Amino acid sequence: MGFIGSHTVDSLIADGYDVVVMDNLERQVHLGKRPDYLNRKAKYVIGDVRFQKDWSKALRGVDSVIHLAASVGIGQSFWESRKYLQTNVVGTTTLFELLTKEPALKKSISKIVVASSKSLYGEGAYRCSRHGVFYPEQRGLSQLRAGDWEVRCAVCGAPGSAVGVPEEKPPQNLNPYSLSKYATERLALDYSYALGIPAVAFRYFNAYGPRQSLSNPYTGVLAIFLSRIKNGKRPVVFEDGNQLRDFIYVEDIAHANVLALERGEGVYNLGTGRPSSLLQMVTMINNELGTGIEPDVTGDFRPGDNRHDFADNMKFLKSFGPKVFTGLSDGVSKLVEWSLRQKAQDRFSSAESLRKKYIPGA
Repeated sequence: MGFIGSHTVDSLIADGYDVVVMDNLERQVHLGKRPDYLNRKAKYVIGDVRFQKDWSKALRGVDSVIHLAASVGIGQSFWESRKYLQTNVVGTTTLFELLTKEPALKKSISKIVVASSKSLYGEGAYRCSRHGVFYPEQRGLSQLRAGDWEVRCAVCGAPGSAVGVPEEKPPQNLNPYSLSKYATERLALDYSYALGIPAVAFRYFNAYGPRQSLSNPYTGVLAIFLSRIKNGKRPVVFEDGNQLRDFIYVEDIAHANVLALERGEGVYNLGTGRPSSLLQMVTMINNELGTGIEPDVTGDFRPGDNRHDFADNMKFLKSFGPKVFTGLSDGVSKLVEWSLRQKAQDRFSSAESLRKKYIPGA
């Protein structure tokens, strides 16, 4: 019933699928109520992915699974790591344990699609003009405390230029959330091999669009910026705001999830391959709202953050066919238009207080 899930349900039903949805109505996301955008043609089961009985109920008569349930957010995962690991890792394990123990159920499932995350890469991929492409280690605290934000070549020390991150880049998992998503991905692939059920794991880059919670301070950065601006407050940008990210519109992700029921196997980046800076995104949101609220560029940093990343999506395009991704200006326009009818409870400051209490940056 969440952000990406609800769009995926809409796409499935539009393509003629019968859909069963399991969700626990996480209060941090839904504020304790059922969202008004639910597709009435789907069947809904209130359940928790950590419990086998709930999976058993939801999987009756099902022939494929798109598993998107997860606790999300990098910062919060440091001080609520048990919750993240239980939901994301134990929840996924519970699904595959059930399939292992119930042969008839295993036989009925023809495909499993799971949501992984680009955050498992840690730092992105870079090119040195002298030494070629390299995959750097996490930036050191002494470098960050000095306000030296850019990634440098380990051989010559020259600043690296960001390039698209390919799937073969080794994971770094700089925070508990990333680790939990990597575990979700690996569990799907390991059980796929053991049980003979084809699986796809999509490493989502920065998803955005309508239905993204404007009151959850651990959701996507565009929704956080938008919530701050709607409340007349300056959006907070860490480091210098020139970090590059790959923003992918939610309906593009939903369509890929549905297509994966028929195509692909293994791990794929799911991003546009087109990077934008955080400062550019603040400007774009202001322009759409007709506001001019300047960002608060703090010069602070957060452990677990990386400098630049965007997708090398050639593997996805090769397996799933040519794709025209929603343009960023069109996608942001749709997000802002939707937000005008929504309430936004700005909880960023309270989340930042917790972050500074548990994992201060500088």
